[in-house]
Amino acid sequence: MNFTTLSNGTSEGYCIIKSLEKKMNVKGVPYLDLVLCDKTGEINAKLWDYKEFIHGEYSAGELIKIRGTITQYNGADQLRIDKIRAVAESDNIDIGDFVPSAEYPGKLMLDKIYSYIESITDTQIKTLTTALIKDCEDKLVFWPAAYKLHHAMRGGLLYHTLSILRLADSVCGIYPSVDRDLLVAGAVLHDICKIDEFDISPAGIVTNYSVKGELLGHLVMGSMKIQQKAKELGIDDECVTLLEHMVISHHGTPEFGAAVRPMFLEAELLSQLDTLDATVFEIADTLTEVEKGGFSPRQWALDNRKLYNHGRKNIAPKAKLD
Repeated sequence: MNFTTLSNGTSEGYCIIKSLEKKMNVKGVPYLDLVLCDKTGEINAKLWDYKEFIHGEYSAGELIKIRGTITQYNGADQLRIDKIRAVAESDNIDIGDFVPSAEYPGKLMLDKIYSYIESITDTQIKTLTTALIKDCEDKLVFWPAAYKLHHAMRGGLLYHTLSILRLADSVCGIYPSVDRDLLVAGAVLHDICKIDEFDISPAGIVTNYSVKGELLGHLVMGSMKIQQKAKELGIDDECVTLLEHMVISHHGTPEFGAAVRPMFLEAELLSQLDTLDATVFEIADTLTEVEKGGFSPRQWALDNRKLYNHGRKNIAPKAKLD
């Protein structure tokens, strides 16, 4: 944890509440059991003799400032909190500095996506795609792409989308039979309803699935959103149906949540590119914690495989913007 050590030996700094439970000690006195984190790591913390009217009320995902003493408990660091407060505007703190975040600012990534949309030649597809993105751009600039696993970070949704768009551009350059307008629009829209699928913290990290996310999922909600906006704009049914199919099939098989399997070339490409980007990210992210010549623990999301770090390149789950 990136805390400052003061002259009296106590530690002070800003951090995110990763988890929080209010408990009782053996004498029936309440205390808070927390896990605090920043980009450098996490630490268990205790706020003993907790009184709401003195210390305030807090929740997971909140950015706070703390002061306390770090001790050892069961072989691990533990922070005994002496002072705690919510971060104030006057602290001039950027929450993105304390949570896993995309490599690029959300506004910059959004502008790049608009440039891809602008390159669409089919007027109706361009109009529909532009309108759908404009409706939710305030959330898109910081929304994560997942609860766990790939791109589960602040700004991860646009980061993932941009990677797929760059892959799609390369594929279209190799295979002239691909309808680029469909593939670009499908890539832009395939995860658009992740903004409705998740509940997120003020820090931009997923805390849980929403009720609609659990009951419907982002594929079905994405198809519904496309259909509704198309009716508002008077877009032809044929291209709407094609885009809806790409959204509801992009997970490939029903086993992984697809309503149907991809049934035309651009739908299949979108599904494959989505899987490719997610897999590259997950492997790279896993290997950042593995020393050269070592193996990772088994990864259930990657067919329960161990992964080997050959060390020939610096591993990082990063994608270029251009």
